[in-house]
Order: sequence, then C-alpha cells, then structure tokens
Amino acid sequence: MNLRAMILANGVAAVGFVFGAVGIGCSGCHGSGGGDPTKIKIVSSLPRTGSAQGQTDTIVNGIRMAIDDYNGEVAGLKIEFLDWDDATAAQGQWAAEAEGTNAQKAAADPDVVAFIGPYNSGAAKVSIPILNEAGLVQVSPAATWPGLTKKVPGDTSGEPEIYRPGKRITFCRVCPTDFVQGPLSADFVKNKLKAKAVYILDDKELYGQGIATLFHRRCDEIGLTVLGHESIVVTQPDFRSLMTKIKALNPDLIYFGGTTQTKGGQIAKDMKNEGLTCPMMAPDGCYEKAFITSAGADVLEGRAYVTIGGSDPSTLTGSGAEFVKKYKEKYKKMPEAYAVYGYESGKAVLEAVKKVGKKDRNAIRDAVLATKDFTAGAIGKWSFDENGDTTLEQLTISRVEGGEFKPVETITK
Repeated sequence: MNLRAMILANGVAAVGFVFGAVGIGCSGCHGSGGGDPTKIKIVSSLPRTGSAQGQTDTIVNGIRMAIDDYNGEVAGLKIEFLDWDDATAAQGQWAAEAEGTNAQKAAADPDVVAFIGPYNSGAAKVSIPILNEAGLVQVSPAATWPGLTKKVPGDTSGEPEIYRPGKRITFCRVCPTDFVQGPLSADFVKNKLKAKAVYILDDKELYGQGIATLFHRRCDEIGLTVLGHESIVVTQPDFRSLMTKIKALNPDLIYFGGTTQTKGGQIAKDMKNEGLTCPMMAPDGCYEKAFITSAGADVLEGRAYVTIGGSDPSTLTGSGAEFVKKYKEKYKKMPEAYAVYGYESGKAVLEAVKKVGKKDRNAIRDAVLATKDFTAGAIGKWSFDENGDTTLEQLTISRVEGGEFKPVETITK
C-alpha cells in the first residue's frame, strides 16, 4: 500500500508508523550533537498553495520579522529559516501526505530545533505524533482544535494521548483554542445580536465540525434554539437548495464551522442568492482577505461576522502596535490576522534558544514549553500552561464593512 493510501485508510496511527519506520531517530537529532555546529534551522509547515496563501504569507512574514529582531543569529548560532508547503496543487489546501513529509524531514534533520505550524488542526493530527516521537518542539500559530492538547468532554478518540507516542508534550500553540472561540461566539450571538434561533453548518473536518459542535453545545446551555445542524459536502459547486430549506425555517443567524477553503464564501453567496437576509457568522478559518474576495465584499457587507481567538491587528497596542507599524513599513500593507501569531511563535522559539545558549533540541523544547510571563512578543503577557496552551484567552468579533474586517467587540474569558 502506498503512503497516501495508508494515510487515508488508517489516519494518524499509520502516519506515525510510516514516518517512524523511515528513520526519525537519526543520530544527534535528540540532543546537542550532529549537524552543523554553527547554525540552527527553524522550519514552518503551512499551506503555501491555494486560497490560504494570503494568510500564510503574512504568518511567514511574521516569522521572518522575529528572526530579523536577532539579526539572523542567536546564542552565537546562525538562524536558517525554511518555509515549507503542506498543501498540494491538486487539493488546493493542506494534504496529509505533505504535512507528514514535512514533519519527517524536520525530525530527521539534526539542525532543526523547532517546527512552526501547522495552520490547520487536521494537519496537526498528522505532524504532532511524528515530531513527538522525535522530541522536536512544535509551535502552532493557528491550529485551534482543543483535542490536540486536552481531552474534550464526550470525546472517545483518545485525544490528546494518541498524539504523544513519546509520552511527553512537544506541541504548543500561541493562539487560543476553540474552547474560547466556540462558546463566546454563541454568547455574542444571543446577547449582542439578540438572536433567538440559529442554523448551524459545518464542513465535517476536525476544525470546522469541532468548533460548530462547541458553538452548538453552548447554544443549548444558554437557551439559543438550534433549528438544525448539518455537515455540507464541500465538493458541491453551490448550496442554493440547502439555503432554500434553511430560509423556510427563518433563522436569526447561520453559523458556519469551516474555512474559506471549505466553501465559507460560497455559503455567503448562496445565502444572498436565495434571499436569506439574516447574518452569517464564521470562525477564524474565514478571518482572511481570501474569504471576503471569494464571497464578494458586497455580499458580506454589514451582515457577516467573523471571529478570531485573540486580537485583530488593528486593535493591538504597545509592542503589538509597533509590530503592525514595522510590518506595514516592510511589506507595504496591513498584516492579516495571524501574522502576529507567526511572529509570536518565532519569538517564543528564539527566546528559548537564547535562554538555553546552545544548540540542544531537548533543552530548547523544554525551554519553549516552560515559557512563563512572556512579554518579548507582540500580543501581551502570556504563558504556556501544562498542556502547551496559551493562558491568553481572548475572542475578537469583527463585521465585514467596506471590504475589511472591522472589530466590534473583544471578549476576555
């Protein structure tokens, strides 16, 4: 059976087995020996092909800006950054085989001391076990599914232990999880939009279906009526018949758990085409310019709400505002929402290397995970908790106005 077939047939366990079998345990990978003694490598694994590229361009730019802060050298070691693609042209988004290959390459290279990524929670299920086996620290700027780091109530899959074959924690993230985003979004819909009944859609992927389920659960807790909840078939060209069915139920809002790549923009277009005038809400998988482009600014104007765990770049203050200023000066445009989390990921890694003072994969991993009261970045003071999650729990809700995301409220859990 070929690699792709094994991944599709057997999921994460097969990925971990296949890549483990081809030599993760290289000489010198797990400690301070091996490789070039004068340099370290930091790799990123993000969808650099397809409609997410606009968002991931800014994440990569953020990582590069973090490296620039050290003039390309830390603890006497030259920093080499490798920008890897975990998407394929055929799929137009992340692919299990690509993410797995990236993780295996990083694990097998003794010069690599940190892996930044992935962007998608589904991709994280593939890479975490491989990197965990190798003891290589992984910092995600954007993967938000809670089960990657902690047990989700009602889950029977064995998360997160199934991602830790090395019996240790190697994965952490600088973005808040969907435990923040899903429930607080429902609270906003009821309390601020005064909705009484909603219809929920999801893309049936780990991230989209997961956050939609958390949104649904919170609706039930606060008495917000759920008229229906179903998964779309993302390969369909449009969803007009579905919108006709939903329109007859007269919802006050449609919540879509998914991304731009899984038809967020098409959902919005078909709502308008079928005369649904209620607002739409989507999570941070749609918090990118590509979502506005795919749907059309006129379609979304004033009636599309999109959330992000954390802060919109326009609301950052202090060192965050300084980051935005430098970004605009360097790249001649406003950063997308996750640029600052790329920067924060890079800073967390490089400050750990600086603290360790030498090229030692194990020591660097432990130093990253031990990050406490971190203020060297751009999003405020935060720590990693015992699960590898950030202690900074915020949600920003924005409305699309004039073809841009305009923050309307920031909630701290």
